[in-house]
Amino acid sequence: MNTQLQLHKPVQKRSFLDKIKPNPKNAGYYFIAPIMVLFCVFMVYPIIRSFILSFQKFDAGHYKFVGFDNYILLFKDDIFLQALKNNFWYLIIQVPIMILLALILAVMINSQFLKYKGFFRMAFFMPAVTALVAYALVFRLLLNTDFGFINFILSKFGLPRVDWLNGEFTSKLSIIIAMTWRWTGYNMIILLAGLQGISEEIYEACDIDGANAVQRFFKVTLPLMKPIILFCAITSTIGTLQLFDESFILTKGGPDNATISVAHYLYNTGFRFMKFGYAAAMSYVLVIIIAVLSLIQFKFAGGDE
Repeated sequence: MNTQLQLHKPVQKRSFLDKIKPNPKNAGYYFIAPIMVLFCVFMVYPIIRSFILSFQKFDAGHYKFVGFDNYILLFKDDIFLQALKNNFWYLIIQVPIMILLALILAVMINSQFLKYKGFFRMAFFMPAVTALVAYALVFRLLLNTDFGFINFILSKFGLPRVDWLNGEFTSKLSIIIAMTWRWTGYNMIILLAGLQGISEEIYEACDIDGANAVQRFFKVTLPLMKPIILFCAITSTIGTLQLFDESFILTKGGPDNATISVAHYLYNTGFRFMKFGYAAAMSYVLVIIIAVLSLIQFKFAGGDE
């Protein structure tokens, strides 16, 4: 009986240098590693740190753990509740009007009969790229009670001057007008892209079936535009609940906190009164509200489809 002996080559241990030697298969990870480090330093860490901070209170030079006291105190804070009410007031009134105007403008620009489409696209989109502070200051001048251009026009028609920035209702209306002017063109561009993505063959089939323009819009265009409109509604909701510049610059939160937003009050709490724990708790309550409203919109509009 012959016995064959097989000699196995001894396994060599990989050195440390061999282990850390770059592998071409992992090249993609090497390229994104610097960005991921920056993302963790400037995004992930601040999120975790602010969440921990929301359970703390700055007292006598030290942060002290206070549990859920900051969150409980929020719902007993009259200014926070007023700011939250103002944000919802802006959301309910401004967002539907803005999206409706954006859709009308998008349909008009997408029309075959309109000339100079490039000019109109640029003109309507320009407010969205205007500096926030600059546009708020311009509106502050336009709506000035004594020498504002709007009151000048009203006086030419024999109408009384309006105290746009100091009345409880008119100050809210001023913010809504300013926000609508700034963001309608931005949403119009998104909706226009959606309209241009609808195949012409669908409209040709509608013409063959004898559908008129109104029927085409409500039976074909709107259903196909539903995901785009939902996207605009969600992003506009998030933006409105994060409203800061208009409240801070245009009305300064007045009169008597009638126009103050949650983000404006958060800024005052954290950077004027140095209550960083309380401000952090406020920010996370705002995040939860935004997430819940976005989920409701998504489910209500059939986003799963």
